[in-house]
Formats: sequence, C-alpha cells, structure tokens
Amino acid sequence: MGVRFDPRTKLLLLLLCVICTMFAPSLRYELVLVCLIAVFSLLSGQFGHAFMGTLFYGMIYAGTLLSVTKMTGTTQAIFAAFLGLVNKVYPCGFMAGLMIKTTKTGEFMAAFYKIHIPNRIVIPFAVMLRYLPVVKEDWHYIKDAMRMRDISPSIKNICLRPIMVAECLYVPLMMAASNTADELSIAAVTRGIENPNPRTSLAQIKFLLRDLIAVFAFSIYLVIGLIGMV
Repeated sequence: MGVRFDPRTKLLLLLLCVICTMFAPSLRYELVLVCLIAVFSLLSGQFGHAFMGTLFYGMIYAGTLLSVTKMTGTTQAIFAAFLGLVNKVYPCGFMAGLMIKTTKTGEFMAAFYKIHIPNRIVIPFAVMLRYLPVVKEDWHYIKDAMRMRDISPSIKNICLRPIMVAECLYVPLMMAASNTADELSIAAVTRGIENPNPRTSLAQIKFLLRDLIAVFAFSIYLVIGLIGMV
C-alpha cells in the first residue's frame, strides 16, 4: 500500500504534465518527465504501472532516436512525426492512467465539490469513470466469444478477414456500450445525482504536506523546461 495523495493533487499534476509536454525543450526532458511520473507511481504503490510504463516509454524513446539518427528521407519524416506525437502524449496518458487507478469515483466527486466544480462537469466525469470498467469487461466477453468462432481479433485475422473481424467486434461492442450508457444514466438518476443540494461524502479529502511536495517538484521541473526554451 503506497502513499495516498489528494485527488486534487493528481489533477493538478496531470495539468502540469500537459504544460510540460507542450513546452518540452528536448526529447531528454520528456524522458525525465516520464521518470518523475514513475517515481510518483512508486510512491503511490503502483509498482507494476511504474515499471511497465517506464519500460514501454524506453522503447519509444529508443525508436525515436533511431528514426532521427539512422533513417533518412520520407521514412524518417513519417516515423519522426509519429513518434514525436507519441512522445508528447505518452507522459499525460501515463499520469492519467495512474490517477484513475489510484482514485475512486467518490473521491473524485468529493474533490470536485470541494473546489466548486459545477455539476455539468462533475456528472459527465463521474459517469465516464463508471463507464470505462464496464466497457473493458464487455470487451473481454466479446473477444472470448470471437475466439470460440475462430475469428479472434489477432493480427492474422485482421489481415485475412478484416471485414468479418470488424463486424464481429465493433457491432456488439457498440450495442453493449449503448446499453451500458442507458443503465448508468438510470442508476445515476436513481441515486439522486440531479439533487441540487450539497452532497456529503465518506471520503476524507485533505491536502497534506506530501501533496505540496509533489506539486512543488513538478512545478520546479516545469520551470526548468521553460528556462530551457529561452
């Protein structure tokens, strides 16, 4: 069990990661940013997330260097542009994945209400967080059913029977997603999510010294990146 950070801290760190990637002066700066997020993951007790995230980005980083130093012409332009976009998006996705893994929906809602976020933002965000795990579960069920019919979404089947794979994958997934959206909406209304009165929460949301240190560390790194641009 790792250190529990305030949900508002994670949201602020995600915002700082977005700004860092926007103004990143070099590829090495983004590499260190990923390592900084990995350290935050370790402190949060997400060792697997930190290891796999850092390992995968190391492969992306190596591929980017190879595309810049070993390739030429059109091939270099294509790979460099694609990997450059991945390098910009990856730290934000890495941080967002950690935030979702370590924060419950109730904690997010309590944090949003504490900073007076309006319901038109809080409610869709809460539904989205409830929605993603259900869609992931449906995805596994659909893949199992496809595997029984020998049309699993593997690279071989995608190349040999792309239309069949797409039909058997996306049609049931979209139908399941539509039904899930309706069920979540009904459940939210039943629980009184439209109630205009202030909501209470059992989640204890406190901004502590460790949250301040984490925000300070990421803020300092952002300043370092901005100075590096000058």
